[in-house]
Amino acid sequence: MSQHYQAGHLRQTKRKSGPHVWEYLWRETDEKGKRVHRTAIVGTVEQYPTKELAWTAANGLRMTVNDHRNRLPGCPIPIRDLIDHYVQTDLSSETTWHSHATRTVYCYFLDRWIRPSWGEVALHSVRTLAVEHWLRGLKRTDGSSLADTTKAKIRNIFSVLFNHAIRCEWLEQGRNPITFVRQSARRKKVPAVLESEEVRAILAQLQPCFRLMVELVVTTGMRRSELFALRWSDVNFADLVISIQRSVYHGIIGNCKTETSRKPIPLDERVAADLWLWKETTRHCNSEDWIFASHKSGKDPYWPGTVLAKIIQPAAVRAGICKKIGWHTFRHTYSMLLVANGENVKVVQELMRHANAWTTLDLYTQARLIAKRQSSEACRRIPFL
Repeated sequence: MSQHYQAGHLRQTKRKSGPHVWEYLWRETDEKGKRVHRTAIVGTVEQYPTKELAWTAANGLRMTVNDHRNRLPGCPIPIRDLIDHYVQTDLSSETTWHSHATRTVYCYFLDRWIRPSWGEVALHSVRTLAVEHWLRGLKRTDGSSLADTTKAKIRNIFSVLFNHAIRCEWLEQGRNPITFVRQSARRKKVPAVLESEEVRAILAQLQPCFRLMVELVVTTGMRRSELFALRWSDVNFADLVISIQRSVYHGIIGNCKTETSRKPIPLDERVAADLWLWKETTRHCNSEDWIFASHKSGKDPYWPGTVLAKIIQPAAVRAGICKKIGWHTFRHTYSMLLVANGENVKVVQELMRHANAWTTLDLYTQARLIAKRQSSEACRRIPFL
């Protein structure tokens, strides 16, 4: 196959129905050694009103077409082209190994931070110390310094981008310069957790539907994307188990965050009783109905952000709780209560459905103040020589 660069050709094509589409055309050698024409649809003219926008969208395809050439030594590949190829091959809606939430977040970080600063830089020209210096200087739109946790996420996504180049053989093995970039992931604030009395106080302020949401999250550690994607068919009342089959993010139903996230969750008997009572009460009780279907249509589940802002947080205020409450607060609380109950770290990891125990202990679990005080008092009672 010829190793010269193919820019390809872009044309607008009329369809029998629907808007016109942009088509990308190129040539390649088939298995018989014959040069043949290929065509791929980039998108509609509604998605890309101008030819310039269509060319930009086709850049990932163009990188794929020139894959063999990109493997040649000394071939300069700009970071912007690597991003386009990665988005097209790994972050498109056709891929199944990332959830919709992960694809959305990755695309945002790539377009918001990495592409503007590094898009014109050649792949082989990125240096570790230059990336460290760049990360230290990142700021928000209001001029304040970007949080270390956000910088760490940017570094990790940048590293994933270089691993993609290595996997495509556009970069030599072991040549990921982001591997040695030093960037703290220290939080500015310790995540809030709730004591048992505070959870009960919030539950007392909620109507049955929303009380059940909080009960499920605080007794299972379920993520909000998983909670609002539950159907009645996912609940096995006989075995007291919930199967996690899907997630929802910004109204889009997709895969779970990770393979580990799909593990079944044990269901508390009392929560199961409340869940059964809700099934007997709600109009949406068929097996394929959403457990928390929106009361307006029933076709879609509630939006987590709306429920949090209009229902959960006001209930916490009425209960006299001044802590900043989010959906993840209940997940952090679940992890803390498990540890306080003396559960084995591996058990806590499995119940939280984390890929490794480090995430469970370092990011999610805090020792309760009463437990620390008891341990400190026990230590003072030890007779030292």
